[in-house]
Amino acid sequence: MSRCQLPAPRSPPGCAQGSGSGTAPSQAHALAPCPAVEPQTAAAQHGGGAAPWPRGDGGARKARGSRQRGCRATPAPATGSSAASLLSPAPHWVPQGGGRPSFSTPVSWGSRALGALECSQPDLRRRRLLRFSRHYSLQRAGGSLTASRAALSGRDPATSRALGDGTGRGAPPLAQVWDGGGRSHGVDLTALGKHGRVYTEGPFACLAWSHSETRLLYVAERSQPRPPKPSPWLVPGAAGLQGEQFVYREDWGEALSTCSVPVLCVLDIEGSSVSVLEGVPEHVSPGQALWSPDDTGVVFVGWWHEPFRLGLSACRAFSIWKWPAELLSAQPRAACSPRLSPDGRRLLYLEGAVGGPHRQCLQLRMVRGHGKTVMVLDVVQEPTGGETFTGIYATELPPRCWAADSRRALLGTPQRSRTVTLVPIGVLLSAGSPEGCWELLTIQWDLLVATCSAPHQPTPPGEQQLPPLGQELSLRWVTVEDAPMVPGITWKTLMVQPPCGGQSTQPFEALLLSPPGSKAPHPLVVCPHAVFDARWRPSMAALCRLGFAVLLVNYRGSLGFGQASIESLLSRVGEQDVADTQLAVEQALHSEPLDPHRLALLAGSHGAFIALHLLAREPKRYQACALRNPVSNLPALLGTSDIPDWRYVSLGLPYSFERVPGAEDIATMLQRSPIAQAHRVRHRGMDLYRVLRARGVPTRLLWYPEGGHALAGTETEADVFGNCARWFLQHLRQPRHSP
Repeated sequence: MSRCQLPAPRSPPGCAQGSGSGTAPSQAHALAPCPAVEPQTAAAQHGGGAAPWPRGDGGARKARGSRQRGCRATPAPATGSSAASLLSPAPHWVPQGGGRPSFSTPVSWGSRALGALECSQPDLRRRRLLRFSRHYSLQRAGGSLTASRAALSGRDPATSRALGDGTGRGAPPLAQVWDGGGRSHGVDLTALGKHGRVYTEGPFACLAWSHSETRLLYVAERSQPRPPKPSPWLVPGAAGLQGEQFVYREDWGEALSTCSVPVLCVLDIEGSSVSVLEGVPEHVSPGQALWSPDDTGVVFVGWWHEPFRLGLSACRAFSIWKWPAELLSAQPRAACSPRLSPDGRRLLYLEGAVGGPHRQCLQLRMVRGHGKTVMVLDVVQEPTGGETFTGIYATELPPRCWAADSRRALLGTPQRSRTVTLVPIGVLLSAGSPEGCWELLTIQWDLLVATCSAPHQPTPPGEQQLPPLGQELSLRWVTVEDAPMVPGITWKTLMVQPPCGGQSTQPFEALLLSPPGSKAPHPLVVCPHAVFDARWRPSMAALCRLGFAVLLVNYRGSLGFGQASIESLLSRVGEQDVADTQLAVEQALHSEPLDPHRLALLAGSHGAFIALHLLAREPKRYQACALRNPVSNLPALLGTSDIPDWRYVSLGLPYSFERVPGAEDIATMLQRSPIAQAHRVRHRGMDLYRVLRARGVPTRLLWYPEGGHALAGTETEADVFGNCARWFLQHLRQPRHSP
């Protein structure tokens, strides 16, 4: 049974800048000691020594308990999810009707700490997401820790400031500053006319207090001049804005259509004034900003947007900058997610190659001393022998990732299909755990917050105490609250060995979820995708409860298996991924109690691209399919997709901004497109709608105007699952021998 675990709290020696929760999938909790870091001297421990930037007199941290400032806006959670982040008495941004759930310890008194878990649960009747809180009391006595549900009084001993918007959807962002005595300030950020919409979520968003707690750093859309009102007295050409109102303004693609030109903004709390930081290079869009230790500088990520913007998932030309225009990371590389150590002397960030697949194995790098950059963890090309660590594939570091000693950092990353137990230069904090997936959320006061889940068990929150340097294997875990398992569901990891003679013979994996065995053989729903970790997925568990087995395939090219595996798919899209999926299906049918005559496909995006190829190759093999936003016609996406580069790169073709597709390019893309094989699809489906209808194939299409590419949202997700489940129940009928 999965358990939540808590460490014995202790008086906080310090805390890392930032707050919130990590978002990496299949999480390995990698403890990464910074290389060649000398033992700190007494002067260094008190703020002396070199830093990535000069530190003035204001560089020393304020000695008010653990009131280290720094936080960020966090995205809304997926329906039915619950996550956690550990917050000190520090500012936090909680948009009404949105925001990521968090686990917080707002106050600690020596051996006692209080925590609150904010959760979400979909209310399908009212078609909305409900949010609620649970409170815990943690007590240390005699070296052991006990945890219990707590009823908190209305008295809050914390005196820190907090920030919230306090408005509903569509309302102007109202910055509210709260302290121990209640709300102290309220500022309508857009009414000041300095900028447009405030970025409260997404990759650009940030929210950080200065160390003096008098200024707040955030990101907003650049203010656009308003066109003059029509007037008969206006002379053509006299008004500078005439003819500008219909000029096309680029955005950053899927889920970021309202983001075009972000700017860094500073709110002066006492003066209730806003200023936009000038001097950011014109060719970059800033985001993910944080203060330097002395509050005189700002570090941010700058995304290149010249000559034009690609979808942000495709644009990996970005770097770490120090405001106004000092480049900290190397070029030409893609660097993001800067995290400053508690002592202000080290800056950790992720870095990868520009070009190629949109998700790759990344390096973990660090700036220290007088701007010297060192490698912490390198790219893993192909794990060999007994090596467990397969590389870093996270899209960001946890906002709080540093240990209090500023010598160790923690991160989460996919590792094959589930969490592993070793990294080359550290240990994994989930070592020896039977759970399928651990997700590192944050660290504060050397208390680590994480969730652990499995395909048959939801995600409970948990904590553990980070031991001293060199003693990480002596971790002590304490159960906070057990999460019940879904009755009857079992799961396993299948190791699949591709045939010899190909470009890559590295094994890949598939997760098999099975319903109760009383009605075997079971119908099988096959789900191909680029990364499936062994975490809790409500929709997959629900399919099992309906009697379906589910196969989640991590074909070669998926994250978590080494960079060589990812690159093996280039130029072989539509071939290697399709063959791997079918190979995993055949192995599952051979070794498990599954019905080969009742197979279905459930996939989205590139997974649906694979599913369509399987339907064309095996038209009699699969009896039903449900595809979400499938990629069916590669050439058609060149002019409509926000990631046109992937159409070339995936097929082994070079890409450049100025490239115009030629006849050979179009022919190659069409040859790999499932629509070219539409005449072989002989059963019902949800893709190739017009082609299939023209060929007389009964087809049903569901259209969700507000769902986006991911078909997200409580109502949308519920309707999608309900329709898919009914479709499978209708077309995967019981075998004839069944009663």
